[in-house]
Amino acid sequence: MGYTTIWRWLTPRQLNAAIQIFSLISIFFEGYDQGVMGGVNSSPRYVERVGIGLPDGTITSTVHEGGIVSVYYLGCIFGCFAGGWAADRIGRINGLFIAAFFSFIGGALQSAAQSSSFLLVARVITGIGTGALTGTTPVLVSEVSTAVHRGSYLGYVFIANYLGISLAYWLAFGLAFADQGNSDMRWRFQLAFQVLPALLLLAGVKLLPDSPRYLASTGRIEEAREVLTQLRGSYDESVQREFLEIVAVARASQKCSPVQFSKILAGRGGKPGQRLGRRAWLCLWLQIMASWTGITAVTAYSPTLLKQAGYTNLTQNGLAGGINTIGIVGTIISAQIVDRLGRRRCLVGGAFGLCVVNLIAASVYEGARRHPDKASQYAPAAVTMLFLFNLLYAATWGTLSFLFPTEIWPSDMRAQGNGFGIAGWAIGVGWTTLVNPVLFAKLESRTYFLFAGLNLLWMPIVYLFYPETAGRSLESIDALFSTSSFFSWNMENAYHEHGGIVADRSTYFASSSSASRSVQEQEKNQVAPNRVSAD
Repeated sequence: MGYTTIWRWLTPRQLNAAIQIFSLISIFFEGYDQGVMGGVNSSPRYVERVGIGLPDGTITSTVHEGGIVSVYYLGCIFGCFAGGWAADRIGRINGLFIAAFFSFIGGALQSAAQSSSFLLVARVITGIGTGALTGTTPVLVSEVSTAVHRGSYLGYVFIANYLGISLAYWLAFGLAFADQGNSDMRWRFQLAFQVLPALLLLAGVKLLPDSPRYLASTGRIEEAREVLTQLRGSYDESVQREFLEIVAVARASQKCSPVQFSKILAGRGGKPGQRLGRRAWLCLWLQIMASWTGITAVTAYSPTLLKQAGYTNLTQNGLAGGINTIGIVGTIISAQIVDRLGRRRCLVGGAFGLCVVNLIAASVYEGARRHPDKASQYAPAAVTMLFLFNLLYAATWGTLSFLFPTEIWPSDMRAQGNGFGIAGWAIGVGWTTLVNPVLFAKLESRTYFLFAGLNLLWMPIVYLFYPETAGRSLESIDALFSTSSFFSWNMENAYHEHGGIVADRSTYFASSSSASRSVQEQEKNQVAPNRVSAD
């Protein structure tokens, strides 16, 4: 038994748990790296070292501060496309392994930074690894999940995102006591800690099998069936139908070259009728909209917001950790509702809730601005809104903005296609983290009025243009894009007309002797590996 075949000896429950554990580690890395700079920016020795402020920790160059934070997302943009391209050619597992290597190197270099230029390069390298991890992990999770539990499966994985963000803030809180907060260890340890999850991925991710859909897309049909059977615990009628759908789509698949991929945004890539350009823009804008709900302000700049509410530095760091920890509860809620309520209802309802919370938060902060003598009275209400915002975001947009892009792409380019979603995330988060210091310096808490208006705008956009994918197999979702109409109701009609993938392509199996023989032999033998059993 080789190291990379250990998964064959696991029960279905153990195998699914192993996939989820390593997916959690991967997303934990992304969450931690997203939240770590909030604590690092509050370290006086860091501020002095990279030249963004004074020795006492006062930041004098907000543009420089935002640039160091946001340059990481340029690396993410490159990493998500390069990582997706690799994952569609050498496999999801190999893609994750390479991404973990870049993440490991980038994290180590960040912790050893000696100057602003040094740190900028290190953050770009880390961004490449993070972009590839964040682009590939949701794809792997979606491809091994059942249609009815796909949303909840990924929802539980994204708990790790908030665990990472929360740990970053709690570490910042604890390290603020080291040498009264004036040591290099305060910021270097925070940056070095991200090496640990990257190292765990390097050591263990190769234990996992590749997804059945990737294996089928490369012609490894028997391996795809073996992995699918191992994941499901049997090869009953429902699993057989799932396998036939996977093979039907995989037989007609064609790898997308980098040249073709570059044409997708212009609507000229892919085979006729696939409408890959529309899928790409849906992914891009969903993540950009998610970033402009106001979440990056709450995640990366909550200490600044709490300072405006009148809290001391120590209380700011403690509350910032709590605000991000509440996201874990929101993600658990998301795992319970995204499959039951559907993607569209959660996105529209979430945008409405975030709009209301932003309006209340803006009003509370405005009251504190106009009556500084009563700031302590307004502070609890302001903090409550920050907690409620993170809870609502995690329960809706926080998971769905990563789930939806993994569902709407063909299997042969799902990892590459998801790159558009991760690119949208990197553009949106990078953009907002760059301008947030400027916005809050100029508009102060009135920035929340801007976020409230944007959330109000996102509601009709989702209703008009984003189709429902909940409870539908990844293969049948292709039918949503068989219409030339951009509107969701016409896409829904197209699904009801053409959603039967196996039925529509039954003639293909009749004409494909190799596929027919393979399926007949599988049905005849019906003997799963001895180790496969419903656990």
